Amino acid sequence: MSDKVFYENPLNTRYASEEMKKNFGDEKRFRLWRKLWIALAESEMELGLPITKEQVDELKAHAEDIDYKKAEEYERQVRHDVMAHVKAYGDVAPSAKGIIHLGATSCFVDCNSELIIMKDGLDILFKKLVNVMDKLKAFALKYRQVPTLGFTHLQPAQLTTVGKRACLWLQDLMLDYENLQNLLSHFKLRGVKGTTGTQASFAELFEGDAEKVKQLERKVVEKMGFEKVYGVTGQTYPRKFDYNVLCVLSQIAQSAYKFSNDIRILQNMKEVEEPFEKSQIGSSAMAYKRNPMRCERMGSLCRYLISLPMNSAITASTQWFERTLDDSANRRIVNAQAFLTADAILNLYMNVTDGLVVYEKTIEKHVASELPFMATENIIMECVKAGGDRQELHEKIRVLSQEAARIVKQEGGENHLLEMIEQEPLFAPIHGKLGEILDTKKFIGFAPRQTEEFIKTEIDPILKKHRSLLGEKGEVKV
Repeated sequence: MSDKVFYENPLNTRYASEEMKKNFGDEKRFRLWRKLWIALAESEMELGLPITKEQVDELKAHAEDIDYKKAEEYERQVRHDVMAHVKAYGDVAPSAKGIIHLGATSCFVDCNSELIIMKDGLDILFKKLVNVMDKLKAFALKYRQVPTLGFTHLQPAQLTTVGKRACLWLQDLMLDYENLQNLLSHFKLRGVKGTTGTQASFAELFEGDAEKVKQLERKVVEKMGFEKVYGVTGQTYPRKFDYNVLCVLSQIAQSAYKFSNDIRILQNMKEVEEPFEKSQIGSSAMAYKRNPMRCERMGSLCRYLISLPMNSAITASTQWFERTLDDSANRRIVNAQAFLTADAILNLYMNVTDGLVVYEKTIEKHVASELPFMATENIIMECVKAGGDRQELHEKIRVLSQEAARIVKQEGGENHLLEMIEQEPLFAPIHGKLGEILDTKKFIGFAPRQTEEFIKTEIDPILKKHRSLLGEKGEVKV
């Protein structure tokens, strides 16, 4: 049968990186289960339970010897994925068969492994996020002094610079960085809590010795490379944590969505363009087109990711008492897809920011077409300094501006406001000085300085701290 018969998730086939797909793959999950079982058995042995070193060594020797076919056969029999893998593990480590999973519930391996996978996924996203910041930093500094039209309400407004605008995108990512770092700094495992979180089974195993049960949890968590655990749980770790994670991923998507939309608009204006490869086809019908497909894809994926936290919010709010299993099938889908989507978005973001093309002559042309209107107040002030009447000047320039705008809008002509002013005797004091008055550098305020200071004080310390992570490239497969 062709492998094209069945639906395949496009996050796997088209968008997400190999690194993130492997992170959420079954092989990693089931190996983590075995690593957790080894940590549990070894810790129980160290604390005096009747488990031998030979049993632990046999578990370690077969930690990666997973017979997936056998596990699937067991699962069809027992309708329980964890017990199916306990049986499959016992088949290859027979001396330890009786002590695998001792005192634990399924969520010992399921929840702890899920948390570890999410932690590793966040680390992958963290690395890509700082790489996007690094690429945007370079872009912002390169174009910090290039004047461009600012826009409010998507209407031409006071000038800014190309680099200063990039700092708005960069600042959004800085906020995402802070949220992601905060999430990672408070990361906890579920730990060793038993069936309903009371540790009753371990209390029985250790004959009521509460200190040994505490030591058991501490040992297992440390063997898995972590320090913190939730102080109390039901059967699972708090599902509210999933919501917190997806909210941070959603915020990354919000930042990327704004960037992608801005670039799409700028590409329409022919001012800034995303990378376009030599053999790339923009349209099947219109051969001349250079569609912003990367930014459009980014926006499409962002829209999906932004919608996902609501799903986790509903799951977290409907966990009855110590737990209910209606979270399971849902979380298998939503958590993995949220991470794969965020990964795909950051891959695109890296790719686009690594190859943005700026058309400075087009930007200059657009500035020149609007700057006369923006300079009217400056012109009035110069004439007033020379003894003119402010109200009379204002009225005359208002009439001339409206006529110039009429010609542009209704006749498709050029903006001739400056020529009109040069021919109007009322503005004689500034005749011959318009070039100086309309110097674009006088209309960008402190944009270049703001760009430099923002990067120096807020972005550079972040990039310096994580310089070992830099150098990533965003790959676009299709």
